[in-house]
Amino acid sequence: MILCWGEGHGSSIHDHTDSHCFMKILQGNLKETLFEWPEKKGNGEMTKKSERVLRENQCAYINDSIGLHRVENISHTETAVSLHLYSPPFDSCNTFDQRTGHKHKVKMTFYSQFGERTHCAMAMSQENN
Repeated sequence: MILCWGEGHGSSIHDHTDSHCFMKILQGNLKETLFEWPEKKGNGEMTKKSERVLRENQCAYINDSIGLHRVENISHTETAVSLHLYSPPFDSCNTFDQRTGHKHKVKMTFYSQFGERTHCAMAMSQENN
């Protein structure tokens, strides 16, 4: 999957539904922030493990045993593009509220599949973030 990141855009904190995630930066820079899994009660601020800026041509890897992450384009003037490989593929994951640790299941949104643009109405109705 190729993701295009507008200026200042980012993901929610999320898991990878027991999948392996490989990411390569094709253009620009993206900041990855790793988080510990929240306590079972989900009643407090999530703990940051690390932050790093990934630059063009750098690669990253994460899976659920490593923790959760958020990816964001911190530039306010440049876009970014990243390539993602998920093994096995998944169509939903959990997002997490950084302040409380509460999780929410979300369905993945795709604007194109197999090289064909998806219907805008369908893509917009499935969008949760």
